[in-house]
Amino acid sequence: MIHRVSKRKFSRDTNARKALLKNLANELILHERITTTQARAKSLRPFLEKLVTKSKNNTLSTRRLLISRLGLQNAVGKLLDVIGPIFKERPGGYTRIIKLPSRTGDNAEMAVIEFVENVSEIAAKKKLEKPTKEEKTKIEVKEKPKTKKIVQKKKEVKPKEKTKK
Repeated sequence: MIHRVSKRKFSRDTNARKALLKNLANELILHERITTTQARAKSLRPFLEKLVTKSKNNTLSTRRLLISRLGLQNAVGKLLDVIGPIFKERPGGYTRIIKLPSRTGDNAEMAVIEFVENVSEIAAKKKLEKPTKEEKTKIEVKEKPKTKKIVQKKKEVKPKEKTKK
């Protein structure tokens, strides 16, 4: 019995293992679906689930935390602006792992890991629903009511007379 073993090592040292998870997470965020081995997919899932949970709260501190974990600013931007709002109401389970046939070269078990929701379709629908910046400004300009300014007449101030000493 092997006790207290919580993570897969992938025959790598700590820094290489962290870099592997970071790169897999970046690729999954940018491409929304990747093909990898089952062991890598299973260890990527909890790492990514924690990041998606953090991305639900779009603040500066969250952005800095995600940049420190992922490294790529465009992946962090997509995670905060697109993926986080989609999974806002979901309490967990943002990814799914689909098993594939074994790889021919080394007979490794392969899998596809992807987001449960189709992120690109939902983002495209939201873009269509939002009015453009020009339309927003036109609407705002039309909605402002016209008010008349009431100007009060200023009282004339007489200069003080000089006194002789």
